[in-house]
Amino acid sequence: MIAVATEQRKKIHPHKFTLWLGIGSIIMMFAGFTSAYIVKSSQANFISVQLPKIFWFATAVILLSSLTMMMALRSFKQREMLKYNTLLTTTFFLGVLFIILQVIGFMQLTKSGITFTGNVSYSFLYTIIGIHAAHVLGGVIALMIMFIRAFRIKKRNYSSLPVELMSIYWHFVDVLWIYLLIFLLMIK
Repeated sequence: MIAVATEQRKKIHPHKFTLWLGIGSIIMMFAGFTSAYIVKSSQANFISVQLPKIFWFATAVILLSSLTMMMALRSFKQREMLKYNTLLTTTFFLGVLFIILQVIGFMQLTKSGITFTGNVSYSFLYTIIGIHAAHVLGGVIALMIMFIRAFRIKKRNYSSLPVELMSIYWHFVDVLWIYLLIFLLMIK
């Protein structure tokens, strides 16, 4: 009986398994985008793009949000609910700020004449960064749902699984952004 209980604890939760499958799919999608970008960058009409400095500020914001998400998970597991609520709220607003900074970065690109339809290299840039921003937006929506649940008055569920899932996803979009930023800076 003890062996069965030990085996059950070793298995991955179905929701975590599904999340990891989704993350694997997203990785494959971005691997395809970046591979196509590399292939297209060897063509004569490919134009290198200087990224606006605001993307560096966005990077600092998403790194900070990853730290607050990690601290929120730890606080939840230690049942420090006030601290958890504060850190989750901070992560949510940092996620919103990241998206705002991304929009400002796109506006700066457009203002400098780099538009989605201007050149194939511009289209790749907008597609890669835009799809990442869409994934962050999905994470922000999930954070908003968690935020609403955290401040509900009625009885709360103290399962850490939703917070763990959110933390895994949030760290993933953080690492993905760093990869994309380094990739876009190195391919010229």
